[in-house]
This record gives sequence, C-alpha cells and structure tokens, in this order.
Amino acid sequence: MKHPSASLWLALALALATTGAAAEKADRAKPMNIEADALRYDDLRQTSVFTGRVVLTKGTIVIRGAKVEVKQDPDGFQHGVVTAEPGKLAFFRQKREGVDEFIEGEAQTIEYDGRADKVKFISRAEMRRFRGTTLNDEMTGSLITYDNTTDVFTVDGGPAGATPATPGGRVRATLAPRPGASAPAAAAPATPAPAPARLRPSTTLGGEAR
Repeated sequence: MKHPSASLWLALALALATTGAAAEKADRAKPMNIEADALRYDDLRQTSVFTGRVVLTKGTIVIRGAKVEVKQDPDGFQHGVVTAEPGKLAFFRQKREGVDEFIEGEAQTIEYDGRADKVKFISRAEMRRFRGTTLNDEMTGSLITYDNTTDVFTVDGGPAGATPATPGGRVRATLAPRPGASAPAAAAPATPAPAPARLRPSTTLGGEAR
C-alpha cells in the first residue's frame, strides 16, 4: 500500500454525472485514421507502429504524438499507446456525448483501451474539461486514469508527475461549479432598532396643573 504522502490520489466525478453525458459513444464504431512519417505493420501480431509527427483521429477522438502503436484484438477492439517526443507531451481530446463539452489531456505516454473505453495519461499528466471553449476543470499528477463509461477519473501524485509548478509531484486540481449551481440566498435584512424615546415638556408640576 502506498503511503499517502508519496502517492496522493483523487477520485472525482467532477459533477459530470449531473449532466448525464458520457464520452461520445459513436466513436467506438468509427474507423481509425492515422497520418505519420513512417509505418511498420505486423500482420501476425495485428500491430501497427506509426512514427514521426503522428496524428490519429477516430470520430471525435484526436491523438497526437511522436509514436503510436496500435493493436487490434480478436474482437476488433483497438488499443493504442502514444509516446511523446523527448521534452514534449502527447495529446488526447474527445467530445462528450450529447453536450458541447470536451475532455483533453497531455502526458509523456498515453494509453487508449478501446475495449474498456479508458484512457491513461502517464508521467507529467494533465487533464482538462472544456464547456465549448471555456476551461472548467483542470488537474495534474503523475498518473490520470479516465473511464469514459462512468465519467470517473483518478489522479495519482508522485515524482513522475513533478513539474516546475509542483516540484514534489503533488496532485493539483481546479474544479468549476456545476452548471445551474445557485448562489446562497441573501440574508434577510435586520429589523431596524426602534427609535429612542423622545422627552416631551411636561404641563404639570408634581401632578398639578401649572
């Protein structure tokens, strides 16, 4: 078991469930298109290795990196491992089902599992959620695992997640309020204090009229 100070973890739903949207379901059935400088294909292992400024698209999914290794299992599901150029980060982006929202992330290595519909961002991992073009949620860590089927992700800290902003590799997250969150009700105005009694001149002295 990892010591909490060495590997912090964060399991968040980000209020994603409140929108009732998952990752774009049609992406799993879309063909995978890849551009690269070179390709090596192994028919026996059903593995393709693309190298050199690789750009992969699959429906709304966009992946960029220096090297992408894609393997297809007997059931036709595709699994990909994306590696960044030295000193840079690989990139992943996908639209969410039924809403104008996108999940995108970067890391030195990205693993995409088409069967489980999960994405892993490994080493110097970053993940962001956009509503339209507005950044809503952002987190960094050593390892980020995003489950497209449940919209739940975990973020682990550690030395592999160290950046100039977080030299210790601690998890960092910024989460925006969910849509429609109402502001606290304003406090009722305080009841004004009664006006002080005013003295009136007396018309009597000792109870008798003057």
